[in-house]
Amino acid sequence: MDNIAGKKSSLTWAVHISVALLVLLWLLPTIGLFVSSFRTADQISSTGWWKALFPTEQTLTLRTKTAEAQTQENGVYVIEGNIYEDDPAGEGKGEADITSWGISSRDVSAFAPGDTAELRGGGTLTLEASGAYRMESVEEFSGSRGQRVFVTAEVPPEFTLENYETVLLSGNATDSMAKAFFNTLTVTIPATIIPILIAAFAAYALAWMDFPGRALLIAFVVALLVVPLQLALIPLLKLHLGIGIGKGYLGVWLAHTGFGMPLAVYLLRNYMVGLPRDIIENARVDGATEFQIFVRIILPLSFPALASFAIFQFLWTWNDLLVAIVFLIDATGDTTVMTRQIVELLGTRGGNWEILATAAFVSIAVPLLVFFAMQKYLVRGLLAGSVK
Repeated sequence: MDNIAGKKSSLTWAVHISVALLVLLWLLPTIGLFVSSFRTADQISSTGWWKALFPTEQTLTLRTKTAEAQTQENGVYVIEGNIYEDDPAGEGKGEADITSWGISSRDVSAFAPGDTAELRGGGTLTLEASGAYRMESVEEFSGSRGQRVFVTAEVPPEFTLENYETVLLSGNATDSMAKAFFNTLTVTIPATIIPILIAAFAAYALAWMDFPGRALLIAFVVALLVVPLQLALIPLLKLHLGIGIGKGYLGVWLAHTGFGMPLAVYLLRNYMVGLPRDIIENARVDGATEFQIFVRIILPLSFPALASFAIFQFLWTWNDLLVAIVFLIDATGDTTVMTRQIVELLGTRGGNWEILATAAFVSIAVPLLVFFAMQKYLVRGLLAGSVK
């Protein structure tokens, strides 16, 4: 009796838990990227994003004032100040109480607040929990740089918008992520619309028009789905260079169109062939031409499939790096897309993970918006033709 149609399975709870776990696994990296985009470099390097709301213990490398700031008191040379205020690297950490400190990288926690350390060049250094310090020496301090001090402190949570200002607004016009954002839109929008327009006509012909070789053409389109695009990159680039459309937007639009056409034709043809035949035959009896049937009947009814492919094509072209590198060779940066800009940030900035996290989140923001806005059409388009 457990297999009666319409009766819920006893394992429904397991399905729900599995789906929830899968959603959580996909959602956690995005949340982590979003939180990290608002954190400072010190916080990212010291703790994970899941500890962003709690105080963190950080070890900072700070310096005291230089020898030019010394004064003489009773025959003793003295340098006084606050370690947080005297070093730009300590800005914003003034409320953090120091738990330990040191003057050697081998032992960054050698001293407790209030202890006095013997300096290598002579003299002593006393550091308090608030960051206030006092250096004393019977001989005059020398050197163009202050004394290096390793400070370990409990730093309160800190969030900033400077990462987004750096990514979107800083730098000249060719290095700005904002320019790369608009370059990506320039590539993605035409590369999504062009294959849809062409594939819609082709899919209608393969679904509702009789002509010799139609079955072979459908089989050829299906076969093209399994051909890796890497095989066609170099021959296609040589063709583009030969006809004068290489290294530009037109070349990358046509490349994305060619690589996306097999999936577009296959998806749209499967959807259109499942539309009611009576509607099309009645339209032909009424005197409608094939073009009128296509524009006034097929296209409105095929909107879920069109939207489904548009989502796939938009996400693929937006996140593409390989085709952009091959067909948008640009030394000036005028056509640099976001994926390549992020790679350049990784290569030039090294460990500035807060910048990379912000740039990555800016890059995925638009695809997320497109997906959530059109996800109902994605499901309807993918399920087209699965049942009759």
